[in-house]
Amino acid sequence: MIRSLKRLFQPSAQDVAARQLYIATVNQARSVAFYEQWSVPDTVTGRFDMISLHAYIVMRRLMNGPSAKAFSEAYCGMIFTDMDRSLREMGVGDLSVGKKVKKLAEGFYGRAAAYETALNGGQDSLSDVLQRNIYGGENPGASVLSAMSVYVQESLVTLAGQNLSDIIEGVVQFQPPPGAEPSEQNGVGA
Repeated sequence: MIRSLKRLFQPSAQDVAARQLYIATVNQARSVAFYEQWSVPDTVTGRFDMISLHAYIVMRRLMNGPSAKAFSEAYCGMIFTDMDRSLREMGVGDLSVGKKVKKLAEGFYGRAAAYETALNGGQDSLSDVLQRNIYGGENPGASVLSAMSVYVQESLVTLAGQNLSDIIEGVVQFQPPPGAEPSEQNGVGA
């Protein structure tokens, strides 16, 4: 009986690692360089877009590891649990939280599909997708879009070079954003 109660209230090792990876993802998405030097809007939407981008980068790495399916689901669960928590902290009423999380989830998966299509040589270039998703259609300038595209591609390479077993344990090292101070580099799971 006590063992059953512990399992109910004590998170599994996989859930702890997924949470660590999610925290590292959020920390990377909140790097000051994105907002101060790359013109990402420092708004709730801008931060959601950056978290979505970095979560997509992590999930794309996890999809390339067949043994990571259960962990990927736990990681994705952390994303939506945090969305729920954040909405409640912002004062959204209990009755509308579910609908808002569903809308955010649709936005997240839509963005992920657009990134995947662009990276697989689809109709839209990565710069176009970033302009639409990160900058809300506004043009931050060709050099910013180019740098952000390079950052995304280098981030994918950086994560691809990391041991999948480390990532599944919640430890990841992200590509530092260009212009970020060394102390600003985020990403290692605690």
